[in-house]
Amino acid sequence: MPPAKNTAKNANLHSAKREKNDEFYTQLSDIENELKHYRTHFSGKVVLCNCDDPRVSAFFRYFYLNFCSLELKKLIAVCYKHLNPDLFSQNKNEPAVYCIYDRKGRKDDRTTVPIDEFIKKNEWGILKGDGDFRSDECIELLKQADIVCTNPPFSLFREYVAQLIEYNKKFIIIGNKNAITYKEIFRLIKEDRIWCGCTAFSGGLWFHVPDDYEGYVKDVAEIKLGNVPAIWLTNLDHKKRHEELVLVKRYIPNDYPKYDNYDAIEVAKTVEIPMDYDGYMGVPVTFLDKYNPKQFEILGKTNSKDSGGDFLIGDNPTAMIDGKSLYHRILIRKRTS
Repeated sequence: MPPAKNTAKNANLHSAKREKNDEFYTQLSDIENELKHYRTHFSGKVVLCNCDDPRVSAFFRYFYLNFCSLELKKLIAVCYKHLNPDLFSQNKNEPAVYCIYDRKGRKDDRTTVPIDEFIKKNEWGILKGDGDFRSDECIELLKQADIVCTNPPFSLFREYVAQLIEYNKKFIIIGNKNAITYKEIFRLIKEDRIWCGCTAFSGGLWFHVPDDYEGYVKDVAEIKLGNVPAIWLTNLDHKKRHEELVLVKRYIPNDYPKYDNYDAIEVAKTVEIPMDYDGYMGVPVTFLDKYNPKQFEILGKTNSKDSGGDFLIGDNPTAMIDGKSLYHRILIRKRTS
């Protein structure tokens, strides 16, 4: 992907979060790279993209163009619209809309109508409310879905995931990578109810910019959230989470210091996990990209008394070595059987 003419700055990101204007249009290439690993899950399923304007969303475009090859039963998209600057739609002064596509009445069952033609026909309905995923009418659409796939608001991520869990939905979504340290999200990962996707957003996530977004110069077609690494989270099984991490390092005590306040050794990089150590280890959160639940057990994490288990010695949940605080660490050990 070519570099953008201008990258997001921290001030823009903080401003966007305050205004809840923190959602842009995910690149189709990123969606294709991830969703190709789940094709077997979609046959006969209803897919919901509930944070997506069908007129501009790459998620909707992907599922519409691949409707037949994925053997989908139905595709639903919902566009948020509010009196304030909106989250998901470029189309000003229009109500929130939803689109339900199921190919009924089509003469040719092998191909879809070209998407531009479909969009021009304006084949969608008008919502009574603003299209917020928490509204009653959007929840009714959620109940119809088998799989939810979208880029939800980062600022409402906890609430969004909680709703998916409450309604027992399968999903593939994009989140701020820091979200895996949220106690609500981490608990689900620890319980093996959700996990990381297959692909990584190296160096940050790129988005298309809405025409009316004022946080960036007008001639920029796409931006990069350089300091906000993103991650795919899902509860659909995929091959990567069953790949065994090859361990090549041996345990040498001087190379793996113990924490001052946790009964575990520090492993600074996932590739440095020792092959011959069976005790408790603290690893960086990037470990979750390589996590195989049959190879390792997640026991807790630092920086949170809620999820630190019985490892914490003292009252400070932040992991420390020689009095110096460390960033979040996932506490793990190898499975022996």
